[in-house]
Amino acid sequence: QVQLVGSGGGLVQAGGSLKLSCEASGRISSIDSMGWYRQAPGKQRELVARITSSGSTNYADSVKGRFTISRDNAKNTIWLQMSSLKPEDTAVYYCTLVVGRLTYANWNQGTQVTVSL
Repeated sequence: QVQLVGSGGGLVQAGGSLKLSCEASGRISSIDSMGWYRQAPGKQRELVARITSSGSTNYADSVKGRFTISRDNAKNTIWLQMSSLKPEDTAVYYCTLVVGRLTYANWNQGTQVTVSL
């Protein structure tokens, strides 16, 4: 069983920064990629950023240049450095992990990020 534990959310003013972390544990063989999704109230869940085991990254257009995803393969941990935060970044952020055809996520234990004006 795989567990994903995210942390680092909170309340910040617009223009501020936050850093999220997510650690994966359990029966993990070889991770293909890890990433972050978010869901704002009344909106669909969306991919924020993803990083592969080789370090390739991709970002949602809305966060490019402001968010940076990084990874420690040895620790099965990823981080999301969020800068120049905007109120529209307010959402619950979820961590995901892909191993082959399997995707794991902490959909029941996301991390709240709230950006105030």
